[in-house]
Amino acid sequence: MERKRNRLEIIRDILKAVRDRNGRIKPTHVLYNSNLSHQMMSVYMKGLIDNEMIKEISTKNGRSYIITEKGLDYLNKYSLITNFTDSFGLN
Repeated sequence: MERKRNRLEIIRDILKAVRDRNGRIKPTHVLYNSNLSHQMMSVYMKGLIDNEMIKEISTKNGRSYIITEKGLDYLNKYSLITNFTDSFGLN
């Protein structure tokens, strides 16, 4: 049985989903790629917007989210930390 993801892992999954879509993603794709309910996605997206890790933009086709430099920096630092802990068997 798999363990539940923690908050930092969920944030990583959302930011990674945005980054992997060329830095721009629609809400539906965030749901699919981050495996969250709509309610939970809304909570996390609001937090990411408030912390300036993503920006919400409106287009004629609806809403989209773009990743910011701060969001990219989070992904890079998250990767460093997980690589460090994995190298010592602390995962």
